[in-house]
Amino acid sequence: MSAELATAAGHDASHVDHGDHGHLSAENNFLGLPNIKLAMWAFLGSECMFFGSLIGTYFFYHGKSLAGKLPTEVFSITITSISTFLLLMSSMTMALAVDATRLKRLSSARAYILATAALGATFVGFQVYEFSEFVHEGLTLSTSLFGSTFFVMTGFHGAHVTVGVIWLTMLSIMISNGKLNKERSPITVESAGLYWHFVDIVWIVIFTFVYLLEFIK
Repeated sequence: MSAELATAAGHDASHVDHGDHGHLSAENNFLGLPNIKLAMWAFLGSECMFFGSLIGTYFFYHGKSLAGKLPTEVFSITITSISTFLLLMSSMTMALAVDATRLKRLSSARAYILATAALGATFVGFQVYEFSEFVHEGLTLSTSLFGSTFFVMTGFHGAHVTVGVIWLTMLSIMISNGKLNKERSPITVESAGLYWHFVDIVWIVIFTFVYLLEFIK
């Protein structure tokens, strides 16, 4: 009888170990990173190539427009600087949200996430206003090479910010409803933070090399 119990105990122990090993392999990969984080890094890598091609196309055709408005005739550096500042501040609130989730302060994390979403939505609002002003002044997607490359590049960036705002809003709702516990929240919010910091960095590149250089040269 004791031998049978020992055999059964050994079988149960091996079953538990196997189950734990399966759990770890499902959550992590051979690099030791959580799968959701590795997937986000892979996605951001592809996005780097995507935005790199858009920005490269803009500069390839820069100065080759034979009709329509020029950048210096339509850009408002003041409005764009304000929207850029708000987007940079959203990176700070996103970092605070990640820190709060690591400390398991979900109520504070939710507040910072909502602040980040609000700043992002305000940035998109500024961009919509800017686009409407450009159209009013005669610059559209089909007006010139400048209009085509500019609207596609900045429009896709604005779409990415909008997706981020929706994602952050959903995260705050999940926290409020208790669907994002203290164990899962750090990696989930951190993944959203990686995406958000990426769109901020892309905008810094666009603002510097598309807007500022037009007035510096």
